[in-house]
Amino acid sequence: MPTNKSVSKAPITQFVNCRILRDHKLQREDLWVREGRILDPEKLFFDEEGYADQRVDCEGLIIAPGFIDVQINGGYGIDFSQATSNVRGGVALVAKKILEHGVTSFLPTLVTSPPNIYHKVLSEVKVHSGGMEGAGVLGCHLEGPFISLEKKGAHPEQYLRSFQSGGMLDLIETYGTLDNVAMVTLAPELPNSEKVVRELSQRGITVSLGHSVANLSQAEEAVQNGASFITHLFNAMLPFHHRDPGIVGLLTSDQVPQDRTVFYGMIADGIHTNSAALRIAHRAHPTGLVLVTDAITAMGLPPGRHTLGQQVIEIQGLHAYVAGCSVEEALEAASLHPAQLLGITRCKGTLDYGADADLVLLDDAINVRATYIAGQEVWRK
Repeated sequence: MPTNKSVSKAPITQFVNCRILRDHKLQREDLWVREGRILDPEKLFFDEEGYADQRVDCEGLIIAPGFIDVQINGGYGIDFSQATSNVRGGVALVAKKILEHGVTSFLPTLVTSPPNIYHKVLSEVKVHSGGMEGAGVLGCHLEGPFISLEKKGAHPEQYLRSFQSGGMLDLIETYGTLDNVAMVTLAPELPNSEKVVRELSQRGITVSLGHSVANLSQAEEAVQNGASFITHLFNAMLPFHHRDPGIVGLLTSDQVPQDRTVFYGMIADGIHTNSAALRIAHRAHPTGLVLVTDAITAMGLPPGRHTLGQQVIEIQGLHAYVAGCSVEEALEAASLHPAQLLGITRCKGTLDYGADADLVLLDDAINVRATYIAGQEVWRK
């Protein structure tokens, strides 16, 4: 009978005494990894003790898929919406630092900016896999400038744009390129937006609705045209009203195509969104929740004056995460759901056999203890 080494010479790592997140629940079983991917142990040929080149004891720990942050504006003094002389170095610094938070993949997010900023930054930020050097980049999230003046939030008014040239031409003029772009946030009530939503969706770019005064029917039309995400639900949109719930109404709309899921981002810090509002959204549509940080340059730094794109803001203090769901649901909202949103569950967001071995090890208080990318330990507390 052949041995493991006759099947593959690549070393095998076995995580033992685990509680792993699989099939929506924590299960007691070992996790096997080879060549950066999760291995089906039933396909292994091993002796009675089991064969592994390395064992990692995870007693008392939870193993979940690595976290995916689809909205992060920067951190540790780095602002992704600043065209510095070392854009790649800034992204690399943040990518390295967020490993300690269990993030293994992310979308560097740019807020509303002038065209020269997009042209400079987007030419420098490339999709790449993660590793010892930091979390992987899945593409950029462009939040603006095609958003509502009334709901611009912290976005600078002077750089807001409409689809005055008919749609896609406006995007190319503004962004310069759509290469390495994974997501675009726009306001669906803007004239000609329906063509933009369709074209972006056909190109495989996720369209998110946000910073908008859209009513429910406008939001539903955008979803029918291909939009699949809501940027920071409740924030920078019309408040829920019983006669017209606006974008919020997408969570329970019967006009969403049956084969589609509308996902929604939540900044679960108890400040941007009251924990009661988070629970309402989650109970209405639990499988759509995507936890995002919406972190800015101030992440990892003390309170004070920091930048957000072209503006200076004052950070008064830091706030802790407020949970509104079970441990399993929260972990999936940070891993499985963003992977589903981006259409990458074949390799990210799960612990299924064959998936990338991007892992986060947590204690019972959900503190990150270690982070792995492609089966390699990249951070440990």
